[in-house]
Amino acid sequence: MDTLSTPDPHGDIREAVRALCAAFPPEYHRKVDEARAYPEAFVEALTEAGWLAALIPEEYGGSGLGLTEASVIMEEINRSGGNSGACHGQMYNMTTLVRHGSDEQRRTYLPKIASGELRLQSMGVTEPTAGTDTTKIKTTAVRRGDRWMINGQKVWISRVQHSDLMILLARTTPIDRVAKKSDGLSIFLVDLREAIGRGLAVQPIRNMVNHETNELFFDDLEIPAENLIGEEGQGFRYILTGLNAERALIAAECIGDGYWFVDKVTAYAKERVVFGRPIGQNQGVQFPIAESFIELKAADLMRYEACRLYDAGRPCGAEANMAKYLAAKASWEAANACIQFHGGFGFAAEYDVERKFRETRLYQVAPISTNLILSYVAEHMLDLPRSF
Repeated sequence: MDTLSTPDPHGDIREAVRALCAAFPPEYHRKVDEARAYPEAFVEALTEAGWLAALIPEEYGGSGLGLTEASVIMEEINRSGGNSGACHGQMYNMTTLVRHGSDEQRRTYLPKIASGELRLQSMGVTEPTAGTDTTKIKTTAVRRGDRWMINGQKVWISRVQHSDLMILLARTTPIDRVAKKSDGLSIFLVDLREAIGRGLAVQPIRNMVNHETNELFFDDLEIPAENLIGEEGQGFRYILTGLNAERALIAAECIGDGYWFVDKVTAYAKERVVFGRPIGQNQGVQFPIAESFIELKAADLMRYEACRLYDAGRPCGAEANMAKYLAAKASWEAANACIQFHGGFGFAAEYDVERKFRETRLYQVAPISTNLILSYVAEHMLDLPRSF
């Protein structure tokens, strides 16, 4: 497929990631999906190759790359037929620790994460009653001597069973005692190896895709005082570092999915002959595919703009949100075209279309819904009255 682009400055990364992914063909991902298992061998290969340490500074054993390069890695995993949802948490969670962790925290954890000795795949923010209204979370952290006591509940928290550490957002000052409702929130680093069964209970949530996610229950979970990241009460500002990175990376994954669908359906449309002609000769087939391709290219530009701003240390909330919106929309439209023009074969597991169809549908809802992005743009970019 002609990408209509100038020479790719990240071509070396793409080729290397594609080579690794080639060792895990569609059959591998299909079997993992059917078993609702975790792609342990695939994630381990990415770790050993250093790709999941891309954002860790070189002084701590990482590659010292930027979010732009990290997004290319995630894109290529999805474009190769895999699912970055099994490991993307290591990328965006890393940014919170790298940018806001203390020198001691970085020295203690980053080298072990870079080597694969530890995994930081999980972030605990969302709660059943708060949803996307993060400032209304009810999980609390109370300081008692040299410990923090955590109580509360989280939901839709991914990869807990395959992570050693978790970034946790909790309220340390009651909401009725702060000037702004975003104040009084703090972030902590939780050692899941010590926490599970000792104040933290994990309840898996079976869902439409093979995506490991859970409900968490905190009952007087004790964590060391030094596990506070940054200043107490500044957690909401800190967590945005990870959330903006997450949205840009998810955008890249959706772009990878979108190109996978376009490549897949384009090849099929050239080969599938009905009524004596390839179905790709019909404008009714051509136009939806072409439209998806155009929208993917536009989303790609916004992804790179969001990453550029992030890597420069500049505000990028609007760009990260818009990139995620455009990419999720484009990948979903490409998915619909792909399954439609494959006909019945689109529903057959052996073609992988239905698996990727389910996977990319998630991103209309998470990690931030399309409606909330529209609300953000209306309020923060168009200066319209806040709707909630």
